[in-house]
Amino acid sequence: MLFGRTTLSKFVIEHTRGQHSDMGALLIDVAAAVKSISALVGKGALSGFSGSAASTNVQGEEQKKIDVLANEAVLRHCEWGGQLAGMASEEMDEAYPIPEGYPRGRYLLVFDPLDGSSNSDVNVSVGTIFSILQRPQAGDAAIGDFLRPGTEQVAAGYAIYGPATMLVLTVGTGTHGFTLDRESGNFILTHADIRVPEATREFAINTSNERFWEPPVLRYVAECKAGKTGVRGVDFNMRWIASMVAEVHRILMRGGIFMYPKDNKDPSKPGRLRLLYEANPMAMLIEQAGGAASTGRGRILDVAPDMLHQRVPVILGSREEVERLERYHQEFDAGTDRPFASPLFAERSLFRD
Repeated sequence: MLFGRTTLSKFVIEHTRGQHSDMGALLIDVAAAVKSISALVGKGALSGFSGSAASTNVQGEEQKKIDVLANEAVLRHCEWGGQLAGMASEEMDEAYPIPEGYPRGRYLLVFDPLDGSSNSDVNVSVGTIFSILQRPQAGDAAIGDFLRPGTEQVAAGYAIYGPATMLVLTVGTGTHGFTLDRESGNFILTHADIRVPEATREFAINTSNERFWEPPVLRYVAECKAGKTGVRGVDFNMRWIASMVAEVHRILMRGGIFMYPKDNKDPSKPGRLRLLYEANPMAMLIEQAGGAASTGRGRILDVAPDMLHQRVPVILGSREEVERLERYHQEFDAGTDRPFASPLFAERSLFRD
């Protein structure tokens, strides 16, 4: 059944020849980690690893037992191969050095081992997000090696653990989806050159935070909710899964816009999602598929990080909708935005300071 079909191994060998030929082996190690995590997640409560790990990560978020195990799976599968200079993860306070006795390479792997893990206990799709950066030569990574804008990523991807396990990948030549054949153990190319529709009638945002949003986001969501009776003249559907991987996967498959915007819920946090191992890899995947990814005030991939666990606002998906929301931010910042019928819009002075 698999004769003539493109496996992930064949794909990465063909698409990383030349400058990044040694990156193919790293991507295959990442895929091996994904298979291990998929098997663990797929057991659900039978694994015995559901529930809290009674610990928190560097962001102060409660860790699930499965978060810790997924993190270990990525480290163990990827540390030994000789392609890496270091790793960094959402679940670790500091960057992870390659252990003594293993060869060093020139690549850096940053990852969120189990995005949306709070959904795992209720059997909703979760995923793994990763990004690959590069230093000039092989050796031990310094913290500055990780602090690169997203434009310097050489590869990015995510795995989604749902009814099927899929690995969605870019090495800078488009965005491609591979489905795990559980019988053969191979990832098979099933979604070549994914393209995000430029327009959409579907948006995803956590409306429980509406009272904290900036006016440009209030304006955009109010217009979507007004549907045919409003200025957009069409009805929109709203989705919210609370798993970035699942949200982005839906957008890649059928279009839409995902928003986790800046708000005033916690003024110490300019955004909610982590730049290096959530926003940047997803932005690269979306852009390579013809979509757009913005903070609301600029391209995500242009943001220069100054810390490992830096957070940013994230607005990504169908290009026309992202550009509309960027325009609303520009009008608001310039003081040329138009008022609309929302009592929360009157609170815009809270954000202008």
